[in-house]
Amino acid sequence: MKLMGSRFEITVVAPNEEIGYINIEEAAAEITRIEKMISSWDAESETSAINKNAGIKPVKVSMELFKLIERSKQISEITDGAFDISYASMDNVWKFDGTMKYPPTETEIKRSIAKIGHKKIILDADEHTVFLRQKGMKIGFGAIGKGYAADRAKQLLVSKKVRAGIINASGDLTTWGTKASGEKWLIGIANPLSKDKIFSWLPVVESSVATSGNYEKYVTFRGQKYSHIIDPRTGYPSKGINSVSIFSKSAELCDALATSVFIMGRDAGMALINQLRGTEVIIVDSANKIHKSNGILFDNNQ
Repeated sequence: MKLMGSRFEITVVAPNEEIGYINIEEAAAEITRIEKMISSWDAESETSAINKNAGIKPVKVSMELFKLIERSKQISEITDGAFDISYASMDNVWKFDGTMKYPPTETEIKRSIAKIGHKKIILDADEHTVFLRQKGMKIGFGAIGKGYAADRAKQLLVSKKVRAGIINASGDLTTWGTKASGEKWLIGIANPLSKDKIFSWLPVVESSVATSGNYEKYVTFRGQKYSHIIDPRTGYPSKGINSVSIFSKSAELCDALATSVFIMGRDAGMALINQLRGTEVIIVDSANKIHKSNGILFDNNQ
């Protein structure tokens, strides 16, 4: 089903088909509720109210949105700004639809990121207000929203005593329980050079995974391949990595860190993940070599 502009697939293990469909409807309703809160396309959403009042005044928001923004700022801190929800303030000087003949100039790139900066998102914990310090600033949840929605839908289903399932938000997966047969859910890591080939299967229990890859959208200039994932700190597309898969309990964290590690690059990204407990990564670099964090054990001689 299409939710949040993405394909969501919801699988549940239920006593019968009828109950299963009811559960799936409930999960879809929860995802739609979150979309209404975080969508910057919806003029009525809380996020739109924050963006409209950038540089003007703080906006009082629900506790739920406040906490999501607070966690987003914490991820910005640990990733040195590679993750930043104010990236929505960026001017799109890079085009990945085939229309761009030359790379943008340095001046255009500098100007494109002038309004970005997680430190300019001011939170007031007593008042539950969010203030974007600069006029024209915007926040967007493109790199964390799907993961957050998947987590919330899973929490809802677990609270309704659904014993197992998978929520797949366009490749950001979260699972709980086991298949009806008692087997673990398996997640395939795709080969970035040919997405139909799987080069490793990983069993996941009570876990989530998100993948960021550059095989979908990129441009090439002077033999250099630039991905559509742009570093909010520099305005330049990231390069050097083909794909990043993050494994952790929370789909929200996986979603945010997959983008961050892609931007941070192999060494800095790997160093960060190896410091985070309960979080693992598989990085495929631009030479198609596989790098994995300390907790991932599989044979990657393929």
